[in-house]
Amino acid sequence: MAIMVRDRRLQPVVPDDAAARATRRRALVAVPLIAVLWGLNWPAVRTVLGEVAPWTLRTMGMGLGASLLIAIAIARGQTLAVRRDHWPRLIVAGLLSVAGFNLLVAFAQLAGSTSRAAIVTYTMPVWAVLLARMVLGERLDGRRVAALLLGVIGLGVLAWPILHAGGVTSGVLLSLAAGFTWAAGTVFTKRFPIDAPPMPSTAWQLLAGAVAAGIGMLVFEGVPVPKPLGAAATLALVFHVVLATALAYFLWFEVVARLPAGVAAMGTLMVPVVGVTGAMLLLGERPGAADLGGFALIFAAAAIALRPPRSA
Repeated sequence: MAIMVRDRRLQPVVPDDAAARATRRRALVAVPLIAVLWGLNWPAVRTVLGEVAPWTLRTMGMGLGASLLIAIAIARGQTLAVRRDHWPRLIVAGLLSVAGFNLLVAFAQLAGSTSRAAIVTYTMPVWAVLLARMVLGERLDGRRVAALLLGVIGLGVLAWPILHAGGVTSGVLLSLAAGFTWAAGTVFTKRFPIDAPPMPSTAWQLLAGAVAAGIGMLVFEGVPVPKPLGAAATLALVFHVVLATALAYFLWFEVVARLPAGVAAMGTLMVPVVGVTGAMLLLGERPGAADLGGFALIFAAAAIALRPPRSA
């Protein structure tokens, strides 16, 4: 009886560059999902802040999100170990991208409208592109410049009515600081990558943020007293912890690892569109002609930034 032996040489071999392009496409697909999760997180956080103090909320959100990712990593048999010399990188990244951003955003929302905070915070891509050019040497090609200009104009259209009405308030300044802090953390992570699997790395950064927020909670708010939350706040808190913190940050650090910092940042231009829309639907804020025009410009900017190169 003849034995048929399959010639392994006839099996298709996926080139490394093809695998890299496939990985990049998956990262590009993840960006719109992150935009939806983080966009809806704006009205969710504003809802919870009506019943939970800001330092306490951020401690809970980041701490529970980290715990969830650690539990998933253990269940999947992933190591939680991080190279000893990379712990400083992990802590700095967690303090910038997670703790600093989340805390500044919470206080910005308390100081002004959710729509205003969402719009001004997402000047982040501007800072990220500039920092990536200076620190990482990322090239500003024509497509990226066009996306950046469209995004800036769109944000300006969205921001002008509320800035004209309220001026440069403390909420606006806090939102600007939040955007810059997040951009700095993104560029820092690209400049000093962390040698650890994505899920444990994300979990430890969230935990670093939770520790920082917990210290602030004890100093400024004291030990929280447990109390039942309303149905809306409870649902918003679950969304904030599970989807907008644990899942979205996991996806974000994956995207940052696989895309140029400027491209990843400009993909987040869609977040304020989702955030403002969510605030309109859930918090009663209503759009105007400027809002719709700004949305269109920002969507165009994100589409240009995330369009795969022709060679892909």
